[in-house]
Amino acid sequence: MKKLLLLSSVLYYCVFLQAQSRKLHFKSILVDTHNDILTSAIDEKVSFDQPLKGKTHSDLARFKEGGVDVEIFSVWSDGSYGPGKGFNRANQQIDTLYAVIKRNPDKIALVTTPAELKKVVKQRKLAAMIGLEGGHMIEDRLNYLDSLFKRGVRYMTLTWNNSTSWATSAMDETPGSRQQFGADSATQDMKDRKKGLTDFGKQIVRRMNELGMMVDLSHVGEQTFWDAIHTTSKPVLISHSCVYSICPVFRNLKDDQIKAVAKNGGVIHLNFFSGFLDSGFVARNRAFTQKHKAERDSIRSTVSDPYFADNYLFQKYADEVKVLRPPLSLLIDHLDYIVKLVGTDHVGLGSDFDGISSAPQQLDDVTSFPLITDELVKRGYSKKDIRKILGENFIRVFKANTVK
Repeated sequence: MKKLLLLSSVLYYCVFLQAQSRKLHFKSILVDTHNDILTSAIDEKVSFDQPLKGKTHSDLARFKEGGVDVEIFSVWSDGSYGPGKGFNRANQQIDTLYAVIKRNPDKIALVTTPAELKKVVKQRKLAAMIGLEGGHMIEDRLNYLDSLFKRGVRYMTLTWNNSTSWATSAMDETPGSRQQFGADSATQDMKDRKKGLTDFGKQIVRRMNELGMMVDLSHVGEQTFWDAIHTTSKPVLISHSCVYSICPVFRNLKDDQIKAVAKNGGVIHLNFFSGFLDSGFVARNRAFTQKHKAERDSIRSTVSDPYFADNYLFQKYADEVKVLRPPLSLLIDHLDYIVKLVGTDHVGLGSDFDGISSAPQQLDDVTSFPLITDELVKRGYSKKDIRKILGENFIRVFKANTVK
């Protein structure tokens, strides 16, 4: 009888804890600093104001279901969108977002200032922001940077995996990273150029400060990171990266970088991609790819998109893929690591949903965000600190960058 009473008490406590966690989650402002649904919508020829469950990680209804208050929609293209293409591709994706907003004025609104963000969240609409993922899309032109800012872009990731003429990427600065992650051959011969920001690159960072556009240092090489930190006059954003000490891959931040972001007043938003969270994922994924090599090669020979084959195989062999995924607890381990190193003021969430092929167990789409709050409550984080992590840290950086 005593055992039954004890078990009932434990179960009651668990239910109570989850209820309190969900209440906190939906009362807090949740900001996700990186989502690639715009690219998916264009490539898959779908609209994310329609139900897309089973096709994408995100749609308008599921953002609300997951308690997402502010979504920063990534405007992305790979390095093949160079001069004459990148800027147009960026505007195409912004047009896509504008069209969804125009069709759904009662559900979503573009925000470009902290005051607008606060107003839209209070109206219980999704506050939509825009982040440019890859400086190559400004095509080495400051007037293109200005134009994109006017259209609503509020952060720019200085590089994607490809370097620009003025900044070197983490992938190009790190030998072997392309082979490790099965990427295409390097776009930049690092033997022929200096790592980091050029004088023009530093000019771009200063112009972003003047405009009020946040400098995003995800994807950039270490030298570019340090050059940008020493150039910017405003707090930086890390929109979707993780901890190198836990998972030593080219895209993650080393301890001295984490400390530098904290000293600068910036925030590191954690990426949900399994390969940036779990150091064993790459080997498991490589074994999966080898097992299906013939089918993968066949698909890649018929389509131009280099990522299509992998995404297709992940969907086709969903049961095999599921066991490749790390536990949700590992994402929280990355968060704990940053908190122990620099405190709760410098960490947030940048899912990379619809831009990744694998996330931790249970994080299946944007409706899964409450599970993260559950885990934070279980690990003893205070309500105040959870609110910081979910969104207040980002809002602080947004305010610090906004030009009045």
